[in-house]
Amino acid sequence: MGWLDAASGYQVRLAENGKVQCRNGKGKLLSSTPASIKDDPQVVQLRQLAEWLARHKAECLSAVDGWMVRSLPVPTALLTEVWADAAWADALRDLVVTADGGSGPETGFLRDVDAEKGLGVVTLDGDTVRMRPEVVSIPHPVLLDDLEELREFGAELGVEQKAQQLFRQTFARPESFPANRGAVDDYSGGKFEQLNHALGRCRTLGYPVRGGEAVYSAFEDGRIVEARYWIGSDYPEGETWTGDLHWTLENGTAVPLSDVGPVAWSEGMRMASAIHAGRVVEEAVVAP
Repeated sequence: MGWLDAASGYQVRLAENGKVQCRNGKGKLLSSTPASIKDDPQVVQLRQLAEWLARHKAECLSAVDGWMVRSLPVPTALLTEVWADAAWADALRDLVVTADGGSGPETGFLRDVDAEKGLGVVTLDGDTVRMRPEVVSIPHPVLLDDLEELREFGAELGVEQKAQQLFRQTFARPESFPANRGAVDDYSGGKFEQLNHALGRCRTLGYPVRGGEAVYSAFEDGRIVEARYWIGSDYPEGETWTGDLHWTLENGTAVPLSDVGPVAWSEGMRMASAIHAGRVVEEAVVAP
């Protein structure tokens, strides 16, 4: 963005890092915007623009993350429309996608979207494939059979994914469970000095809390399955201990562990693991 004239001979602009830059009448770049022009219309407008761009970037990333977590088919026409927007392109570039351009499905890193040339995808063979599929899938990493190979190849390519996909923490669902087992207790018994601390951790991680449980809603196999992890519902200032992790439908119907899909399982375990990591860890007492 070019320089804009402000009061007292100063000029301002919005830098690539989203901060307002200022230089004086002699062209010297200042370390900060002088207090005397902080309310100048140009400065205020640039600050508002920076705030809007930050929100827009976060919204684009959140939308792409939602597509990936749900493994939703995304119309190629939509990708073509949004790719011209740098925020959308940054969120989408280098994600692993699966698409069929007419000669069979291909999986690789999305590097380009062009209205005339189609999608540019780098496969595990190192080839750049151009294709024109109707829809594109952005798979959840737990669904990628070649995840380790993709991670290694991605490191070689120097990909930088804005949305967590390749290096998202995943949990594989066991093939079988003990009879009548309806919950996971791997992350039970985590102590928080205050329920407020557990609630704060849930807010920071982006998990809503309902009825004393942290909740993650996964869309899988045409239905929404909720992972629910007990964190407590007593006094906010009182101690609390985490409980079991279980899965239900939206109406509260329990889902047997054997019926939980791989994405709902992985994301539920990821939620419980992340919240549990903030528990109070007792230091071991070393004998003198």
